[in-house]
Amino acid sequence: MHEDPPPVPTSEQLVSIQDEMRTSYLDYAMSVIIGRAIPDVRDGLKPVHRRILYSMHELGLAPGSGYRKCATVVGDVLGKYHPHGDASVYDALVRMAQDFSMRHTLVDGQGNFGSVDGDPAAAYRYTECRLARIAVELLADIEKETVDLSPNFDERLQEPVVLPTRFPHLLVNGAGGIAVGMATNIPPHNLIEVVDATVHLIHHPDATIEDLMRFVPGPDFPTAGIIYGRAGIHHAYRTGRGTVIMRARAEVERVAGTDREQLVVVAIPYQVNKARLHAKIGELIRDRRIEGIREVRDESDRDGMRLVIELKKDVFPQVVLNQLYLQTDMQASFGVINLSIVNGRPAVLDLKETLVHFIEHRRDVVSRRTRFELAEAERRREIVEGLGMAVTDVDVVIRTIRESPDTDVARERLMRLPLHGLQAFVRRAGRPEAEIEAALTRGEYLLSERQARAILDMRLARLTGLEQEKLAAEYGELADRIGTLRAILADERLLMEVIVSGIRSEIGDMVR
Repeated sequence: MHEDPPPVPTSEQLVSIQDEMRTSYLDYAMSVIIGRAIPDVRDGLKPVHRRILYSMHELGLAPGSGYRKCATVVGDVLGKYHPHGDASVYDALVRMAQDFSMRHTLVDGQGNFGSVDGDPAAAYRYTECRLARIAVELLADIEKETVDLSPNFDERLQEPVVLPTRFPHLLVNGAGGIAVGMATNIPPHNLIEVVDATVHLIHHPDATIEDLMRFVPGPDFPTAGIIYGRAGIHHAYRTGRGTVIMRARAEVERVAGTDREQLVVVAIPYQVNKARLHAKIGELIRDRRIEGIREVRDESDRDGMRLVIELKKDVFPQVVLNQLYLQTDMQASFGVINLSIVNGRPAVLDLKETLVHFIEHRRDVVSRRTRFELAEAERRREIVEGLGMAVTDVDVVIRTIRESPDTDVARERLMRLPLHGLQAFVRRAGRPEAEIEAALTRGEYLLSERQARAILDMRLARLTGLEQEKLAAEYGELADRIGTLRAILADERLLMEVIVSGIRSEIGDMVR
């Protein structure tokens, strides 16, 4: 029996293995870079951190609320937004609750969340959490359509592409991550210093990096060590890359009842494990690689760090300290790589560029919030205007409703009913004649459907004289609010002042 030969592949079906590998690898690399490992320059968050904070916001875990099991948060994040392992979600949540990892913790944790000695956190079924106060500023106004939303992994829900954050979180808490072919390592900074630099840049867009460094002299690590030298800081702020040398903070004390001295380490470099440092110093003593140390012991407690290095008699503390800096992690380096996602692409930024991108983000957020509030105010004014006309021409309105067989007919008759009380109501609200004329030219003698529905839903108590005055006062307040919001959208200077006011009032007062 004759069989047809197998079809010959067409040119469209033939793919070079090199081209396919290159394309697939690049797609994978960009997915890791943008979707997992590198923070967004606007809110300084990776997707997993953003999803955790948004999920806690949705669960109502505000600073004043009760704590909730971390297992609840992890399960909610996995089920709604982050289809990866539970360990990746919980590890990210734990880090946001560690005051030795974050300059300002975003999660208020209750239970064992690990220690500077490298002790792991307890399992998520034992720990509890809620949002920290400063985390609320990352999510502020998110319900006012201030950021874009995108479908989650199964397109059932919407999640924010970025958070509206009111302060430059990327610089304040820093970030670290290893992607495919690139890495980011951004040190944390002092919140007030970063806010002051941001405000200065808003007021002086031509400010140089040197100008901004007057406000941000260097990183501010949560473990409170010492930064040794400034050359690395300057290079990092100018180019986005540099090396910062960190040292432990040690004090010299007299041993009670003796003529010996001891070094007391009260702060260690950022990301250094204290238990390993303790063990390393003990190892150097045993191997006689450092002379002059009698013993080392850890006296740290809940009041603070205290690593005691007791010296032998007639030993110069500074000599021993220099040897410790040389041979242990009491001196460590932090390699700055200010890499973040900018407009969907990874980019290394200097200090000014980082702040400029944040300011652009805030301009967009505040503009969108203002437009949202303006639309809400205009909708409410429309309702108040309709209610005001109804209570002014109350006899006509009540007669029309009583003569209607049902609510649908009553609504239609109200919408066709010419009312003549607008002028009296607007004057009662204390609005100028020009606004009355503007209202009349809009043809508002006839009620809209929303106004008619509001009148039908109105309680009889609103017909009292006091309630009529309240309606008039509300109308005046809404008119003023609408005027202010329109002015903000029309004037770039006013818009930037709103941004500055939000940063200073909401953020500055929090930690000053």
